[in-house]
Amino acid sequence: MKLVSWNVNGLRSCLNKGFRDFFEFIDADIFAVQETKMQEGQAELDFPGYEEYFNSAEKKGYSGTAVFAKKAPLSVFYGIGEEEHDREGRVITLEYDRFYFVTVYAPNSQRGLLRLGYRMEWENAFCKYLAALDREKPVVICGDMNVAHREIDLKHPKANAQNAGFTVEEREKFTKLLEAGFTDSFRYLYPEKTGAYTWWSYMHNARTTNAGWRIDYFLASDRIKTFIKDSFIYYEIMGSDHCPVGLELNFEALPADNCNGKLF
Repeated sequence: MKLVSWNVNGLRSCLNKGFRDFFEFIDADIFAVQETKMQEGQAELDFPGYEEYFNSAEKKGYSGTAVFAKKAPLSVFYGIGEEEHDREGRVITLEYDRFYFVTVYAPNSQRGLLRLGYRMEWENAFCKYLAALDREKPVVICGDMNVAHREIDLKHPKANAQNAGFTVEEREKFTKLLEAGFTDSFRYLYPEKTGAYTWWSYMHNARTTNAGWRIDYFLASDRIKTFIKDSFIYYEIMGSDHCPVGLELNFEALPADNCNGKLF
C-alpha cells in the first residue's frame, strides 16, 4: 500500500506548479494534502478513480486539509471532536477495515511564539484523539506536524532553539506522542540519516543549499511498525516550500484471519 502526503501551501497555486503530474505519476492508494487554503469547490479537480474529502477552515484562504483515496472508507470524520480545535480544518480521519488514516496540519506557533500556548493545548487534544483511535485499531498519521523533533531534523538547530517548530515545548510534545504508542516511520528505518528535510524557507536560497527542516511525517501505531516497507522524502518535487513524503506498508503480510483477507 502506497501512501503520500504533501503540504502544498495553497492547492490552487500548486495545481499550476506540477501537482497533477506528481499525483498521477505516484499513483498512491491514499494521497493527503495539507494547507489547501481553499474551500471545497474553489478549484476544478478531476482525479478519476479517487474519492475526495475536504476539511476547510472557517477563515477563507487559510489552513485546510484534503484526502484523495482510491477506496472509499467505512467512515470519515472531520476534526478531533473538540469545537475549539476544529475551526481551522486541520484534521481528516478515514476509517478502513484494518486501520485509521489521519492527516493533520498542526498549528504553527508563529513568530515570537505568539501561538505557543494554543499549540500546547492543541497537542494535548490531538494526542488524546489519536490514543482513542489506537485503542480500536492501528493508526497511520501523516502531515505537516510543524516540529523538527531532533537536532538531526534541521540544518541549523542551535540558531533555531527558540524559534517556532523547534522549541523545547514542541519537541517534548512530539516525544510524548511517540511514547503514547506511535513510530516515526522515517527514523525507524533511517535513524541517523542527515540532510533529510521536507521544508525549506523561501528566503536565503535555503532549498538550493538544503538548509531545511524535517517537519512532515508519517507515523504509525507501534504494533504495525514491522509492516513499514519504506518511508520516502521526495526531495526533487517542487511546487511548494514543502516536498511530498511517502510511506509504503506491507499490509499484505498480515495474517488473513486478522483482516478478513482485505487489503483495506
